[in-house]
Amino acid sequence: MLRLQRVEPAAALHADRATYPDRLIFHTPEWLAFVAESRHAEPVLATVSDGQATVGHFTGLLTRHYGLRVLGSPMAGWTTSYLGFNLLPGVSRREALRALPGFAFGELGCAHLEVRDRGATETDVAGLGLRWDAAPTAVIDLSPDEDALFGAMASACRRNVRKAAKSGVIIEEADPDPVFADEFYDQLRDVFAKQNLVPTYSVERVRSLIRHLGPAGRITLLRARDADGRCIATAVLPWYHRTMYFWGGASYREHQHLRPNEALIWHALRAAKARGVTEFDFVGGNSYKAKYGTTEVAVPWARQSRWPLVAHLRNAAQRGFALKQRATARLTLTRP
Repeated sequence: MLRLQRVEPAAALHADRATYPDRLIFHTPEWLAFVAESRHAEPVLATVSDGQATVGHFTGLLTRHYGLRVLGSPMAGWTTSYLGFNLLPGVSRREALRALPGFAFGELGCAHLEVRDRGATETDVAGLGLRWDAAPTAVIDLSPDEDALFGAMASACRRNVRKAAKSGVIIEEADPDPVFADEFYDQLRDVFAKQNLVPTYSVERVRSLIRHLGPAGRITLLRARDADGRCIATAVLPWYHRTMYFWGGASYREHQHLRPNEALIWHALRAAKARGVTEFDFVGGNSYKAKYGTTEVAVPWARQSRWPLVAHLRNAAQRGFALKQRATARLTLTRP
């Protein structure tokens, strides 16, 4: 039987966590510092033991909703794709997930927990008393050469990449500074305005991400410029170990005919390969991503509440956020 025990962060602990083959950028101290700052949450690190032997680690953060302690690993809205476990090869993720509620509701005294583990499958979560959604993501295997990657894209996507180049669109890697965050966020507002919405987070979230990951060299920031040198599109791409993630992309509607978005992604795939990365994760499933030659992977997003009322409060909070976003958009977009 596996057991979780909370431990204090220390250099030796982080060094051990960094040896696990299933490690992700979301498990790193830099990412946890970003979430802690932007969501006012408290990181939780735990070892996973089988008898006296440590066979893995768990990563999450504590926060409060309606005055109740909640363990997110992660929570929706944290702009964090996965957390969950790092486990030695052969250790059962299902058994680790089975041990998690006891740790969350017992040692941590939480009323609710959520977990999305990149290595977990639907079989791992089924029958454990967890409610879960498939929450698929779209990924690209970067092991083929560039010609094969380009050939795997839909023909229309390849044409758009070529059109961007012929139109004078240039992709450059930007410095990790607040100027880029402001450019990205201004374009993001334009993207949401197209749907009569506003962004779900503030520009400070982008600044915080860059501030924490930039010094560690774990983020690639891309800027697309048109033939006149204007910044018309941007992309935010954290990366670590074997994976680069599409954290966010944005472009001005008036320049989308130049196809900068496809050019950004194509540049990102090549940049990832140059860094030794073997997988590109679009972070979420969406039909438009298929044109890049993606494969869909189901990554369950599971949750459990200590009491039924807490589950209702969680669902009400989600609905309330959506209503608030639409109301804010109406006020923002109708101002003179």
